[in-house]
Amino acid sequence: MKSFLRIGDQVAHAREAGGAIVALESTVIAHGLPRPRNLEAALAMEEAVRKEGATPATIGIVSRHIVVGLSPAEIELLASSADVAKVSRRDFAPVLASGKLGATTVAGTLAVAVAAGIRVMATGGIGGVHRRAEQTFDISADITELARSPVAVVCSGAKAILDLPRTLEVLETAGVPVVGYRTSEFPAFYSRTSGLATEHRVDDPGTAARILKTQRELGFQQAVVFCNPPPQAMNEREVRGLVEGAVQLAAANGISGKALTPYLLDQMARASNGRTLETNLALLVDNARVAARIALALRVA
Repeated sequence: MKSFLRIGDQVAHAREAGGAIVALESTVIAHGLPRPRNLEAALAMEEAVRKEGATPATIGIVSRHIVVGLSPAEIELLASSADVAKVSRRDFAPVLASGKLGATTVAGTLAVAVAAGIRVMATGGIGGVHRRAEQTFDISADITELARSPVAVVCSGAKAILDLPRTLEVLETAGVPVVGYRTSEFPAFYSRTSGLATEHRVDDPGTAARILKTQRELGFQQAVVFCNPPPQAMNEREVRGLVEGAVQLAAANGISGKALTPYLLDQMARASNGRTLETNLALLVDNARVAARIALALRVA
């Protein structure tokens, strides 16, 4: 992969200076949020990282290169273009060969972060086990990538539309530590609570950094997932109701596959009068901020 990487100027400078770098995924820009809020979120996440003293590295595919540190113009291109491929590990070769624009998922961003030597990334929520996975076998590639990428991943748990108990079970099977960041409960993306406890908890960036350092010293290749509760959380019961309503609408309209997640998120935003969207935007920025603090702490861990 390294021969396809193009390192942005600011990221290159940070690498040379031994600075803290935070990888940011780009699927949230191209597929996860409506325009123009997608561009607003991408720039706000980068600014949150910079304010903490770290360097953001938003990752995407442009002109047959995997760009580590997209420029503002390239971020705007991904945010405004209609035909942007969603890129997980399986998609890199076809997208690069075709010359298409590509936005990396959590899994895709993890693969690039490892190749680029970046040890911390931030996202909204990781993918996991979908509902009815025992029939559909629909389990996110994020799980597989988390099991082989020694990177700290700061998120607000897994997306609320998933089967959260089974997601935690599969992460445990894959050997991926799930650590609550200032919480003892697995966040449900839009809400701080899910009724599911985390086995481990940290309350400061320094301890989080030591966990990641120890994980690497042990020779383990799994990521460490740090779950940061959303700052503008919604009520857990309300979120469950929104999810159930959106799932029923999707089933009634025959929505499935890649179209399912964006459909569910859109329906939830409509039903909540935009509150799920605002919660999403707030947690993205907060996760970027926490990731930057952990990245800085890693330099002295």
